[in-house]
Amino acid sequence: MLSEDVKSAYNDFYKSSDEAWRMLGAKAKARNIMEVCRSINPEKILEVGAGDGSILHFLDAANFGKEIYALEIADTGVERIKLRKLKNLRAVQSFDGYKIPYPNQHFDLVILAHVLEHVEHERMLLRELNRVARYVVIEVPLDYRFGVDRRMKHFLNYGHINMYTPTLLRFLLQTEGLEIIADQTSLTPPETIKFNEFENKKNKKTLIRVLKIELEYSLKKLFGSILGKKKQEQFGNAYTVLTKNSSQNLQIF
Repeated sequence: MLSEDVKSAYNDFYKSSDEAWRMLGAKAKARNIMEVCRSINPEKILEVGAGDGSILHFLDAANFGKEIYALEIADTGVERIKLRKLKNLRAVQSFDGYKIPYPNQHFDLVILAHVLEHVEHERMLLRELNRVARYVVIEVPLDYRFGVDRRMKHFLNYGHINMYTPTLLRFLLQTEGLEIIADQTSLTPPETIKFNEFENKKNKKTLIRVLKIELEYSLKKLFGSILGKKKQEQFGNAYTVLTKNSSQNLQIF
């Protein structure tokens, strides 16, 4: 169970006024989720760690699923989700961060987007996801890269206590009996980078800086398409996977 200090920190997070920033990031996350789930047709969907409901906003608008449910540790997040009045939302409630209050295989799909990097006991949560749904889709940021030691304070300020590469996440999921059936690596869209540079960081917006952001994105996209999956994973900013229960059902205790 989460401590009251941690829960309070996330309550304060959703009181902040950076909704435009969260919505911009959520747009890309929702797109990634729908992309890896093209091979399935989930009707009953749960998002665990749903935050303020920004990802659900885009999924609901796209009619992704007929019934949507949400769990969130922060009471402020729960209230913001309710205020969205999503047409397919059936229930939203707070939870303790680990125990999911639904029976076995209750959902077609459970979503865990940019949550696992915050979780102290990853395997406990993964086992709960595996228990309540036929399919699990997970997205994590790819924080681990060259120069990461110099950015540790930055990640900790965002509450990231775990770091992943695509290989590390694949290994973690396999050892929990989750079989990956679709995956993709994605780059942060230029519009999101520009917002961060010129709105969040308050850097002066110039034509040269805008062109530099767009050129870097285009080059990474080009080299990734030419050089293949491993290079895409090297350049990528997020990794999204769709998993299902594996007959291998390995668990490490």
